[in-house]
Amino acid sequence: MSRILFYDTETTGTDFKRHSIIQIAGILEIDGVEVDRFTFNVRPHEKAAIEDAALTANGHKREDLPGYPEMKTVLKGIKYFLGKYVDPFDKTDKLHLAGYNNRGFDDNFFRMFFTLCGDNFFGAYFWPDTIDVLSLASHHLIEARDTMPSFKLHRVAKTLGVEVDDSLLHTALCDVELTIAIYKKVAPTSLY
Repeated sequence: MSRILFYDTETTGTDFKRHSIIQIAGILEIDGVEVDRFTFNVRPHEKAAIEDAALTANGHKREDLPGYPEMKTVLKGIKYFLGKYVDPFDKTDKLHLAGYNNRGFDDNFFRMFFTLCGDNFFGAYFWPDTIDVLSLASHHLIEARDTMPSFKLHRVAKTLGVEVDDSLLHTALCDVELTIAIYKKVAPTSLY
């Protein structure tokens, strides 16, 4: 049985040690079928740097951030979601995490999110070998790569024939949905 939590984060910048998650979304698929999803806005950590360029990219407004739920409240919601599908006390019961460029970005932020909330049990829910859809797409599009002006999520999706609503880009849930659409086109066929 394959159980994959596709996810994405929106953040206040690019450095997980200085910046903070402000939105996180996930879609859980079991054997290729969506079974559940979540999306949360998150008040950034009180010491987090907040870059205007990041807010411009993800569409969040600085004045709205203080009204978002606190990190610990969001983590409680995420752990409630995860607890429906994972027994964190069983070392053989975990989800695969998958995202687009998650190994170099989102995984670090998500793990730090747990840590900043005083929770050291990130690994109780997820296998450490995450799936980076960017890497899968890179291999799949190896012959076309030199014709692509970038390898950003929306560019890869469009190259693969996935319909993209540009007005929704950089909302975590939209990015998760695009990641899944790309994954279904580039994953080994034995998975779908």
